[in-house]
Amino acid sequence: MNGPAESRDDDHGLPGPARIPGPRGAADDLPPEAAPEPPPTHAVLKSLLGAWALAACSAEETQAVEDHLTECAPCAEEALRLRDAVGLLHPEESLDLNPLLRSRVLEGCLGKRPARIPVPAWASPYDTEAARLDALLRDFGDAEWHTPVRLKWFGEERRQTRRTTVAGVIGHLLSVDGLVATALGLDDPLGAEAPAVPAARTEHFWESSPYPTTRQVREPWREQGHTLVRTVSFAGRGVAELEVDYGDFRLPLGDAFLERAFECWVHAWDIAEAVDYPYDPPSGAHLHRMIDLAARQLPGALAERRRAGLASPARGLVSAGSPGRTLHLEIEGARGGSWDIALDSPAAATSAEHTVAQIALDGVEFCQLAAGRVTPEEAAAGQHGDREAIRDVLFAAASLSRL
Repeated sequence: MNGPAESRDDDHGLPGPARIPGPRGAADDLPPEAAPEPPPTHAVLKSLLGAWALAACSAEETQAVEDHLTECAPCAEEALRLRDAVGLLHPEESLDLNPLLRSRVLEGCLGKRPARIPVPAWASPYDTEAARLDALLRDFGDAEWHTPVRLKWFGEERRQTRRTTVAGVIGHLLSVDGLVATALGLDDPLGAEAPAVPAARTEHFWESSPYPTTRQVREPWREQGHTLVRTVSFAGRGVAELEVDYGDFRLPLGDAFLERAFECWVHAWDIAEAVDYPYDPPSGAHLHRMIDLAARQLPGALAERRRAGLASPARGLVSAGSPGRTLHLEIEGARGGSWDIALDSPAAATSAEHTVAQIALDGVEFCQLAAGRVTPEEAAAGQHGDREAIRDVLFAAASLSRL
């Protein structure tokens, strides 16, 4: 028995939506616009972190998660932990670079937007130098971690040395980095009873380390470095002015991070030399910052040596801010520069009219002098003017070094 014909939307016999009659070609013949989907909730985005760390999210999910990480600190920290855990699932790669790496890095950089919570500029040298040293250590076998390394510094008017191993050097860095950690309110890796002076802390670590001085020390050192950079990146303005207590002197946190970057580079150089591996200096911009820190410390170091009877007496006492005798330091090479050093008092102003001497040094050689790797007599400096002032400044630069 035939019934009334059903309305059909297409040739497949599926019922179509009801239509409102209207003039031919009217816009209401178009399907209604779909309502926009609500953004994912915090709980949903948090549940996607594991898949995101494994690169298993869709493009839309990845974008949503990464947008969320720039605004949610707890999720950002959890994401970092998951990424580090995923890294352990992959075999560590050789230091030999893939020839296509440069183009891939540039392509990736051009496709990314700047981070909303970037690493502060004053912490970038430490972040970079710690990562470079970690890359050097990544290929080391068990035997290389026990390779002898001789640490050097300048003290008591001569070069001092201390024999340790590659693992011992990393333990030394871990110990002194702990002073920066405590200034930020983080746990001291050596415990609450550890000494406050860098050399004593290192000896304490070597004698009673909570970590074996083998390759196992790498993980706590690197994790502490990540924590330091992450903490200052999320901190508010003014954190760079916090003071770090080194026992016998203090540094603003910004300068302390730069000093730790310098130590990372110098000791990476020591390790590379011990295992006969090439190691380049820092980038020009970072090297310039390290030189600037050492140059700014020279007037204080010179005054300290004068009080100890190790430098010539001041030629004339001037009030704070008044011009006094000046030495002009010229640093040559990549991102060098020039600095005027007050000779008679750290509080005196420098003056071109009162310049009595000039020193010219290569940037890397100046850093070697400040690190105690070359003595003042060995530094190939271009010198002009007052010989006594030149000697005092070169010895003051060498005195900046320590274990």
